[in-house]
Amino acid sequence: MKRSTTVFFDLDGTLCDPREGIVRCLKYALDQLGYPAPEDNYLVRYIGPPLHESFGTLLESSDAQLITRAVELYRQRFASKGIFENAVYGGLENALDALRRKDLRLHVVTSKPSVFATPIIELIGLRKYFDRIYGSELDGTRADKSALIAHVLAEERAPAASAIMVGDREHDVRGALANGVTPVGALWGYGSREELQRAGASLLCEKPGMLVELLSSRQSH
Repeated sequence: MKRSTTVFFDLDGTLCDPREGIVRCLKYALDQLGYPAPEDNYLVRYIGPPLHESFGTLLESSDAQLITRAVELYRQRFASKGIFENAVYGGLENALDALRRKDLRLHVVTSKPSVFATPIIELIGLRKYFDRIYGSELDGTRADKSALIAHVLAEERAPAASAIMVGDREHDVRGALANGVTPVGALWGYGSREELQRAGASLLCEKPGMLVELLSSRQSH
């Protein structure tokens, strides 16, 4: 691995555990629309995918107006409360510090809108580890991980062959592979080993510390 290697990190389920905030915001939106909310343990599967996609499934609807309203209600609560309901995964800061010491360029690459992603990274104390924070727009632009990663590669003028995408869901893996970027599955998040492997991830880490070991191993080859 060369000095120019760039590592992209997903946010929810990879850098921080947003379960409390996301689940509560999903339930709030469904309740406001008069839809029964599933159990919390069921809703965790919607941590990671784009909101419009998630609400389309939860509402069992393709009505764009209804789905947009659900997203608006979700963000209404998220902006005032959900944004604070996050916790950094154990061992994550040590891993990020070790990666920075290896002169790797680190970026946050998340489907979450930038207006939320940036303050979250600052609130949980991880801003110092990242060169830039990339997210989607509130209108859904670049919410698709493939489009987002393509945008980041272009912005950073980073060769895909020397870039790595670390994420916990299939969207991260597929988005990486669509752009020729190496995906690394974060098993401490919300995607299962089966989901990540099915999407095409051959490199998996059970805990943040293993990520440092993996990248160090690749660097020595």
